Amino acid sequence: MSVEIVSEHVNPLLGRKEAKLIVHHEGSGTPDRLAIRKIASDHFNTQQDKVYVRSVQTRTGGSSAVCQVEIYGDSKLADEIVPAYIKNRNLPKEQRVSRKKGAEEEKPVPSAPKAPAPEKKAEPGKQAAKESKPAPARESKQAPAETKTPAKPEAKPAAKPPAKPDTKPKA
Repeated sequence: MSVEIVSEHVNPLLGRKEAKLIVHHEGSGTPDRLAIRKIASDHFNTQQDKVYVRSVQTRTGGSSAVCQVEIYGDSKLADEIVPAYIKNRNLPKEQRVSRKKGAEEEKPVPSAPKAPAPEKKAEPGKQAAKESKPAPARESKQAPAETKTPAKPEAKPAAKPPAKPDTKPKA
């Protein structure tokens, strides 16, 4: 993999160097953030904990990735400025914190699902009592047969005033 620096900007207010890199990766897939972080730290002669990859973009079918990288002068300053999600993305997969895993750890694990209760067999005397009693009729609501109530009562259009007679004399 080769690296080409497109732009480099020093941001003294935040104490970092912002660089735009093109990483050529012919014959292989897009490199992960860890590989890009290592390449950038080697190129800028800094420690890996001071380098953060903000974004990696590759065109479909392309063999080069455009990367936004931030190189901090102090790792303590980087810990204060860099958002947690960017720090998380720059960690190895085993060390990343997942929202799903975090949510599962907070909730207690429910016990094994309960088996459905076995149906109780009614005694013959009680069964006969149930059969002799007529079951109350359930009223089923049937859909009304195409009766729609209008939102507003239909009003007849106002009657037109009678036409005015022609006042012009006919010639």
